[in-house]
Amino acid sequence: MNGIYYYLIAFFIIWILALTLKSKLTNHGFEINFPIIMWKTDKLRGIISKISNFSPTFWKWYMNVGIVVCYIGMVAMAWILFSSLQTVFDTPSVSIVLPGVEIPGSPIYVPFLSGFIALATVLIVHEFSHGIQAVGEKIPIKSVGLLLVAILPGAFVEPDEDELKKSSRISRLRVYGAGTMANITLALIALLIVSGISYEIPALFDEDGIEISRIVGDSPSEGILKQGMIIESIDGNKINNSQNYIDIVSSFSPGDNVTVQTDQGNYNVVLGKNPNNESVGFFGIQASKHFELKDNSMGDLPWALFTLAEIFQWIFTLNLGIGLFNILPIKPLDGGYMLEILLSYKLSENQYKPIVNSLSAVFAIVIVFSIVAGFI
Repeated sequence: MNGIYYYLIAFFIIWILALTLKSKLTNHGFEINFPIIMWKTDKLRGIISKISNFSPTFWKWYMNVGIVVCYIGMVAMAWILFSSLQTVFDTPSVSIVLPGVEIPGSPIYVPFLSGFIALATVLIVHEFSHGIQAVGEKIPIKSVGLLLVAILPGAFVEPDEDELKKSSRISRLRVYGAGTMANITLALIALLIVSGISYEIPALFDEDGIEISRIVGDSPSEGILKQGMIIESIDGNKINNSQNYIDIVSSFSPGDNVTVQTDQGNYNVVLGKNPNNESVGFFGIQASKHFELKDNSMGDLPWALFTLAEIFQWIFTLNLGIGLFNILPIKPLDGGYMLEILLSYKLSENQYKPIVNSLSAVFAIVIVFSIVAGFI
């Protein structure tokens, strides 16, 4: 079943329950106003305060570095976004992230379980970091909570807006930049963990061919090849390893009728046009290395390394991608507010607000255009 149907089923179940039990839920901190459900609590404020007070000096200097990182990221993301317009119909640089759902035109497919775990780390780390830094800057937190926008999950930390506006520019910069800096930090930690797991895998496993990990919807291979098949050869070319597989696959052209030999039989696939390069044949499969355990006496435990590697790979990808996206100079993203504060050092409010509002509109148009171009 297409992942989007799970979201639709969950949407109806959640909203039927929410509207039916609205009077009871509101007594437990819920605010239900379609299409948003919010749950607010002040119980987590104590945890945030303890973390912030553990080492105030560390958090202060950590975010001093974070401000620089965020502005560098802002410039880099702006350049990437605009430069991607040249190839927007081939390889869109902006995509909606829905774990388990294949987004038309997007080169990225986020698995359901590992994607949701990774997305949860993005939201929790980002929002908690805003709160930790706010406490460190003596800005009270009014509430902490979770939310659903239709069916999409989110989290929030609600600082006292009046106190935030009264605080110094550098304090506000630290608060606004804390979320992205935390996402980037977690991404780097996840990358180190993935690297460590990748280092251990060759010691425990032997590479043994290529396994189909996913069939792209509406692709030439759909209904012919299946997830889990081991590819042994393609048109008589034996598959020995991942590099060998890439070289062989890239040698075919659109329209070629190719024989794929697998551990479950031989299948013919008529190749389509590759979305990223129309001169190259397109199978419509995502493949990964297939491994065999060197020592079977260890049982199934070593296989958990692949699950952990996938989870941390997506923690890295989503924290880096969403964290940097959040620093784009667009209001109401954190990057928009940080740009306003930067411009306020030299310009009056009447001067910098129109600049930021105009930039926000331009970037928003580019983002929407990139997403729509992917569907086209």
